[in-house]
Amino acid sequence: MAFLDPKDIVKQANIKEGMIVADFGSGSGFRTIPLAHAVGRSGRIYALDIQKEMLEVVRGKAKSEHLLNVYPLWADLESPNGSTLKDESADHIVVANILFQVEHANAIAQEAFRILKPKGTVSVIEWDVSAGALGPPRDALIDKGKAKDIFTSAGFVWDKEFHAGDRHYGFLFKKS
Repeated sequence: MAFLDPKDIVKQANIKEGMIVADFGSGSGFRTIPLAHAVGRSGRIYALDIQKEMLEVVRGKAKSEHLLNVYPLWADLESPNGSTLKDESADHIVVANILFQVEHANAIAQEAFRILKPKGTVSVIEWDVSAGALGPPRDALIDKGKAKDIFTSAGFVWDKEFHAGDRHYGFLFKKS
């Protein structure tokens, strides 16, 4: 498999019905919609993105699938309290393919730590250097060691690495 199947995030992160999940950098909802199905009607998905037009796409997809548990929110995740979510309000956070695009990746990890409940988890998925010409420019990529440092510096405990497709790496972190 060349790219991560969003259902693998559900499996690797042990996403269950009733959970509250934040999808940082949700884009068009590639991960958001499968996560919404996994948490069911009693759960909630916050699709967070800085591009308002992407949030409209997510809103449309959720509506077409009759998903009432998807909440698209405009967010500047590099700003303090940029998600606008309450402290310790999420069970799981997905941070996928955004670290290489931002100036302050540490701020994103800090925001994830702030909104994550104790014992909550974070999936970090980023382009690997093996992506070659398909991914972003090589000098923009965040290597595995740097990604681990960013999240452990924010207070997370590294849990495991998981297969995230042939061109990405995936990590799971926990909040103590």
